[in-house]
This record gives sequence, structure tokens and C-alpha cells, in this order.
Amino acid sequence: MNWRGSTDTKDKIFGALIYILPLIYVLPYGMSLLTQFPILGIIYVPLTPIIQIYYGFPLAGLIIFFVLFLAVVRNTQISHFIRFNTLQAILLDILLILVGLVLGFVTQALGDQNLLVVTLNNTIFLGILTACFYGIIQSARGQYAELPIVSEAVYSQLPY
Repeated sequence: MNWRGSTDTKDKIFGALIYILPLIYVLPYGMSLLTQFPILGIIYVPLTPIIQIYYGFPLAGLIIFFVLFLAVVRNTQISHFIRFNTLQAILLDILLILVGLVLGFVTQALGDQNLLVVTLNNTIFLGILTACFYGIIQSARGQYAELPIVSEAVYSQLPY
């Protein structure tokens, strides 16, 4: 769906790169899966320097959120394609924060190594990983990544 204007190569690259943010944020959810299947760690090898900066600086996530939201999403001079993908990546992060709050209570009640907690962590990790790769591929193709609930929220919040 490319009805908001044409996308050039720069838009495709920036639209795809923004999905690195949820990929980094979902990493702690997939640690048990990554230890069981180390081959999945290949995904994160190129992101290692960014991950170290992101987790090394305590307020990095909050600063990145505000910069992206205020400087990119609300800036109508930036193409709609980049703003759409940026807001979609931000909403995936917000979804992870909310799920993390709920999962924190479940983890406290059942323990870290409970089968339910590990399964939920793996499901969240694989779901966000799939959504990010879908977003990256669609952005690289110059098409809008339509994630069922997230895209509807983006369209309702994104100014033209």
C-alpha cells in the first residue's frame, strides 16, 4: 500500500532501520531461546555495538522515544512512510513495556524458570521478531507494513 506518495531509496532504508529499536528491546525476552538455539544469535551480531550503547546508558530508551516521537513522527516535513514506520516501531516498544509489566507479576508469582513464563517469553520474542522482520522487508520493498492492530493505531494517530 503506497498511496501516501512515492518512496525513494532513503525512505526505504530509514523505514527499515527503525525496526532495530524493537529488535533490541525484545532481546531480554528471548534469552532462554537464544541459549537453546545459539544460531538465532546471528540476528544480533551486527547489532552488538548498538545493543551495548542502548543497555549501557540507563535513559537511552526514554531519550530515543522522545527524539523519535517529537522529531520524526510529529514532523510533517518528513515523509509519511518514515513517520508511519517510526510510530509503528514505537508502538511495538510500548506494547513490549506493557507486556513486561504484566509478565513481571507473573514471573514473581511463578518464578523465572516456570514453563509458562519461559513459553510466554519465547512467544513474545518470536512475535516481535517476526513483526520486525516483516516491517524491515516491507519497508525495503517500499510498502507499508500492515500489522493488524498496531497499524490501525498508527493510522489513527499519525497526522497527514
